[in-house]
Amino acid sequence: MGRIVLKNVNKSFGTTQVIPGIDLTIEDGEFVVFVGPSGCGKSTLLRLIAGLEDTTGGTIEIDGKDVTSAAPARRGLAMVFQSYALYPHMSVKNNIAFPLKMAKVSPEVIDRKVTEAARVLNLTDYLERRPGQLSGGQRQRVAIGRAIVREPSAFLFDEPLSNLDAALRGTMRLEISELHQSLKTTMVYVTHDQVEAMTMANKIVVLNAGNIEQVGSPLDLYNRPDNLFVAGFIGSPRMNFVKGGAAEPFGAHTVGIRPEHIRLSKESGRWKGTVGVAEHLGSDTFLHVNAGEIGILTVRASGDFTGSHGDTVFLDPEDSRIHRFDAAGKAIR
Repeated sequence: MGRIVLKNVNKSFGTTQVIPGIDLTIEDGEFVVFVGPSGCGKSTLLRLIAGLEDTTGGTIEIDGKDVTSAAPARRGLAMVFQSYALYPHMSVKNNIAFPLKMAKVSPEVIDRKVTEAARVLNLTDYLERRPGQLSGGQRQRVAIGRAIVREPSAFLFDEPLSNLDAALRGTMRLEISELHQSLKTTMVYVTHDQVEAMTMANKIVVLNAGNIEQVGSPLDLYNRPDNLFVAGFIGSPRMNFVKGGAAEPFGAHTVGIRPEHIRLSKESGRWKGTVGVAEHLGSDTFLHVNAGEIGILTVRASGDFTGSHGDTVFLDPEDSRIHRFDAAGKAIR
């Protein structure tokens, strides 16, 4: 079991309120990602769930039990940090086994759990090595293994991949996602990287200045953002926004259109523009087009697009893919 319920959870440091008051339910077995810009409160919220920070107000329930005042060790959770926090003088085996030894679990049970965790994480051949003999990805797997053997009701991940290079981050994303499928245990994951959020989560919680802006599946947030903040944060490259007179024909204060939902032509189209920077990425080309009063728009084209700086192009937004927002930045449905 790993159902987590937050009821009006708030947090202040002195006179500074960082979490104004959050209601959120994380169902058993979900992979939930807290995402948002730096300083939005996502790591603080995770630490409140873990018990590493005291709440200023509200309640936290795990599997129906109020744990708001419970010590971290009594919450049945396991946390994986950005830093691996491994003991450099211990072998991989002893690092993984450490929490079980502290809990005075029998040696036979420890051996069984460590062996199984190492198998799941492809660490069997490294059990006698020390952390200094491992790659960054292997060390992160050891940290995850140390959490697995505790058999927690939920795993909490605080930006665990931010110290890894881009290629290794991609590999570890897949490994953690596969681990979730295998263990079927609740996972709550903090990141500022919306690509991680989109590729790993069952449910995304978008945070901004301590408030929840929207909760939903990755495709819910991509296709139906509730407001300008979510629309601009989810999606890479970010959504284009058009205001003023160009938005009025659509009955909105602001309209949004994603780079992949603009048709590009060299002959004719609704908006005329001039190509600025062209980013050729192989399978895709991203063009930054100056469309006059419309503004600078990012457009996704095929990788073999032959346009270059200064070329004239025409742009047609797909009407069915246009997002409309009112003067307060709320989506118009």
